[in-house]
Amino acid sequence: MRTFFDCVPCSIRQVLDSVRMVTNDDTMHERVLRELLGMWQAMDMRQSPPAMAQKIHRYLRQLTGVADPYLDVKNHYNAFALGLYPELRERVENSPDPFETAVRLAIAGNIIDFGVNSNVEQSTVHDAILRSLTEPIDHDAVQSLRRAIDQADDILFLGDNTGEIVLDRLLIERMPRDRITYVVRGHPILNDALLEDARTVGLTDLVEVMDNGSDAPGTIPETCSDVFRRRFEQADLIIAKGQGNYESLSETRRPVFFLLRPKCAVLARHLNCELGRLVVLRSGTDPAST
Repeated sequence: MRTFFDCVPCSIRQVLDSVRMVTNDDTMHERVLRELLGMWQAMDMRQSPPAMAQKIHRYLRQLTGVADPYLDVKNHYNAFALGLYPELRERVENSPDPFETAVRLAIAGNIIDFGVNSNVEQSTVHDAILRSLTEPIDHDAVQSLRRAIDQADDILFLGDNTGEIVLDRLLIERMPRDRITYVVRGHPILNDALLEDARTVGLTDLVEVMDNGSDAPGTIPETCSDVFRRRFEQADLIIAKGQGNYESLSETRRPVFFLLRPKCAVLARHLNCELGRLVVLRSGTDPAST
């Protein structure tokens, strides 16, 4: 998915949010803003938004000397989601269709995204999770995902954000765990999950977990490690969570099921659906036909 004009102001807001987490120095804020505006003049907007963000946040980390501006936010939302986990697991187990319920909750967790939303309130997350249990979803797509999981011997599950990865556990627990490798980012970027986050929320106790070697807020294979690229090419099935993974892999020819909520108007238009919709979409499917 290419970068659209409306992605530019979002990128500027995102970087200002990041630098304000690091320092209250207005001089530094101005310097970052001016440098960012200059960088955008040279950007190739045929690339995906995560490719743009990767370049911009590398510069931000270099300038500020802070490797992980969102560390406190990530720790907070991992703990928050872990607190919800027992209740949500019970809801899954007691539902008429535990697999579909787990899919709904895993997608609902995608609201914990500080790349798109500069201020994600706990109450907002909790309300979104509860609404997801009754919101519309493509039941045929869910069944198609279920069949693909049953038939696959090697499944890559591409994670997205901290906090959200706790809700991914609910879905992984309904899948053949011996066939799953869960993938996190290789280096800090926004509030995206790293290997340490996977350990914190217990994913490493359930399935194999690897990082992709990249600092992009999505999955851009050419910027990932050789080890990840081999696994990506060999997998029978790839499950990709979140907006960044969709933006960076929407044109892939690999067998991917995207699970996400569109959280901005640009992506909602691209998917031909309303904001916040629970989306289950197979790669190669025209969004306009769903």
